[in-house]
Amino acid sequence: MSYLLLKHLHVTCVVLSGLGFCLRGWWMLRDSPRLSQRLARVAPHVIDSLLLGSAIMMAVLSGQYPFVQGWLTAKFLALLAYILLGMMALKRGRTKIIRIRFFILALLSYAYIVSVALTRNALPGL
Repeated sequence: MSYLLLKHLHVTCVVLSGLGFCLRGWWMLRDSPRLSQRLARVAPHVIDSLLLGSAIMMAVLSGQYPFVQGWLTAKFLALLAYILLGMMALKRGRTKIIRIRFFILALLSYAYIVSVALTRNALPGL
C-alpha cells in the first residue's frame, strides 16, 4: 500500500473520528438514547482501529516514530489524553457538568493533535 493512500485513509479516519465524537457528545448532552445504539458503540472502534493501523503503517514506511520525533511524541501523548478525556466525557463522568468539562477538554486535545499533525511542531503557533 502506498504512503499517499495510507495518508488519505488516515486523514479520512481523523475526520470521521472527530465528527463521530462530536455527534456522540451532542447525544450525551441531549441524553439521547441513540448513544447506546449498537452502531454508535461499534463504529468508533472500527474507525479508530483503521486510524491507529494507518498511523503505525505510515510511521514504519516513513521511519518516523514517537519518542524519536518530538512532534510524534506530542501527538501520541495527546492521543492518550484524548482517549482518557473522551472516556470520561461519554461514559465515566459522574455528573453532566463533569462530562461537559471533559468533553470540552477532549475537543481541545483533538484540536491540538490536528494542529501538531499539520505543523509537525509540538508547540504549534510558536
